[in-house]
Amino acid sequence: MWTFVSAGALPSPQFGCSNREPVRVLIADDERGVGQTLADFVRRCGHEVVDVVASGLAAIQAYTREKPDVVLMDYSMPQLNGATACRMILSKDPDARIIIVTGRPNLQAIRDSGARSILAKPVDLDRLYAVLYDAGRSPPK
Repeated sequence: MWTFVSAGALPSPQFGCSNREPVRVLIADDERGVGQTLADFVRRCGHEVVDVVASGLAAIQAYTREKPDVVLMDYSMPQLNGATACRMILSKDPDARIIIVTGRPNLQAIRDSGARSILAKPVDLDRLYAVLYDAGRSPPK
């Protein structure tokens, strides 16, 4: 099941991410600046960035190597788009927690990818916080 993510009534990220264990996050975005900004936001929320990669193929390889808790996956990337990379990761690990990050949502393609939710670009810190908060509530793998 997938959802659009909104911050709702969650605590503000400026106060940290409560008493939860840090979530290990893999970021896949072909725009270097966007990937680094997402990484900075993830760290600001008190979580760990395991890697920042620039393609769908690299995301699959990094997922296999790092076993992150959450993947923030850009939809439009070279060497496999985010939806295809998402399906390939989920075929190997059905419990993978993948969030599609996109500026141009193609809802049917994203729905078909198996991603847990969609995070719209430009990414808002409160919305990212909500994604990571929700991922922290999910049962461990």
